[in-house]
Amino acid sequence: MTTRTDAAVRIPREIWVLVAAAFVIAIGYGLISPVLPQFARSFDVGVAAASVVVSAFAFFRLVFAPLGGALIGRLGERPVYLLGLLIVAASTAATAFAQTYWQLLLFRGVGGIGSTMFTVSAMGLMVRLAPPSIRGRVSSAYATAFLLGGILGPVVGGVLAGLGMRMPFIVYAVALLVASAVVAVFLKDASLRPAPGTPVLAVMTVREALADSAYRAALVSSFANGWANFGVRVALLPLFAAVAVAGEPWVAGAALAIFAGGNAVALTLSGRLTDVRGRRPLVIAGLVVSGVATIAFGLASALVPFFVLSAVAGLGTGLLGPGQQAAVADVIGRDRSGGKVLAAFQMSSDLGAILGPVLAGVLADRLGFGWAFGVTGLVLLVGALAWLPARETMPAADQDAGR
Repeated sequence: MTTRTDAAVRIPREIWVLVAAAFVIAIGYGLISPVLPQFARSFDVGVAAASVVVSAFAFFRLVFAPLGGALIGRLGERPVYLLGLLIVAASTAATAFAQTYWQLLLFRGVGGIGSTMFTVSAMGLMVRLAPPSIRGRVSSAYATAFLLGGILGPVVGGVLAGLGMRMPFIVYAVALLVASAVVAVFLKDASLRPAPGTPVLAVMTVREALADSAYRAALVSSFANGWANFGVRVALLPLFAAVAVAGEPWVAGAALAIFAGGNAVALTLSGRLTDVRGRRPLVIAGLVVSGVATIAFGLASALVPFFVLSAVAGLGTGLLGPGQQAAVADVIGRDRSGGKVLAAFQMSSDLGAILGPVLAGVLADRLGFGWAFGVTGLVLLVGALAWLPARETMPAADQDAGR
């Protein structure tokens, strides 16, 4: 059956520009993911201290998010987006030349300021520009760009690590400059301004959004996703691969690439399913699959199950993402300005990415990696439980069209 969620409703050109930039950013981020924890360990620190380097990036994102939202309201999305990319580029280049653990911690952390600027700017643009009937598809396209870059990035990063652990950071800084150029050239500021005479959009407050059960559930699942996939997986997987599975540098990069590949496969279907079947079922299924796979992940001690569970966890995350973001966009709607609401949603993920690596790192140091991944999987399952009483946000007309 052909519905209005099909290709007849086209994704706006401005969103495709953001998708292209996301792909370039993701390649660069994937370059440093396999080597960042090991780079931190090279300064003679433990697993917990190495995990703090990952958390520092999220901490600066969390602290700066409210001010970043205010800057977007004052300057507009495009200038804030570009400035954010340039800040992360400078921070990453400085990280490559860090001489002590504390320099590494500071330089990597400052990059979080720029990251929250371009992330919230991109989210705001997608909420405003995406037609409601294809919000899942838009979220899927954006996430897929990140993941396709994530598939390529870790593999290349593992190879570059053979040239020294500082080289991937230099390449990532260059990739961010390329992304900045893409946005500066192809995303014209004039196309993002409201038409003359258009009424100023009313601002939705976080308090208003919290009255919606779907938004409350999205905050919980965003926290869980940040804990597991932006925090623990990045911080502990390379260390777990080196200790429990194999010592070769390529293993961690391959596992992260396989996770991203599973994620990309799920995204080919989940975006459209989210627009046809609803947001809530896909979010719950994604959290359960990812949670169970993560619990089992900590028990893997051989290469094949290690890679298989990476793929399954990636599939679960791919089911989760589009539905969660589309639900938040549904709560805000196109007739409201939701910068603060989006910032709070992003902050919940950042909070999880801060706490997850630190607490899981302590568990890994004291009780072993099995406990660290086990607790992380339980956090994802709690996120699924939070969605059970939440309402379905997909517009009723779209639900009828999908039947």
